[in-house]
Amino acid sequence: MKFIQTDLEGVIVVEPAVFGDYRGWFTETYNAEKAREAGIDSIFVQDNHSFSSKKGTLRGLHYQLNPNAQAKLVRCTKGSIFDVAVDIRQGSPTFGKWFGIELNEENKKQLFVPRGFAHGFVTLTENVEVNYKVDGLYAPESDRGVLWNDPEIAIDWPIDIMPTLSEKDGKAPLLKDAEINFEFGLTK
Repeated sequence: MKFIQTDLEGVIVVEPAVFGDYRGWFTETYNAEKAREAGIDSIFVQDNHSFSSKKGTLRGLHYQLNPNAQAKLVRCTKGSIFDVAVDIRQGSPTFGKWFGIELNEENKKQLFVPRGFAHGFVTLTENVEVNYKVDGLYAPESDRGVLWNDPEIAIDWPIDIMPTLSEKDGKAPLLKDAEINFEFGLTK
């Protein structure tokens, strides 16, 4: 298992070792000790599983306010997604910057998104399943979002169609207007 630090402090790409033979393959998708050694010290308390039937379905950009913030370990187990983390920690040298990566059933990569980051993804194929671990329970009163196409963030979504959005995601505020209570260095 390899852990690769991105340009956004704390956002880590996880590349599992895959062992295959004539029967198929095996991979370890999570190991607390190895994750801790790589700087991921989250204790996951909930697993989530989403299904999107249409290519171009966009979910995000989501986060929960403190004290209910969540770190996430995201993987795509069927199909393909472009997964994105956006730094929303006030005072961070990378505030408003984003990192994106393709996660799919073939590459088996995962993305660790720490607290203090908004998260979202767009499906690149039909019939996509995404699984992710979170280190905090869902708290509807803390649920917030940032508009997926905020021009100040300028995410380069790899789609050439208008994405399918929930009503909530389509009405999310711009980052400059979003309610945020994360400060750089104080996201735990």
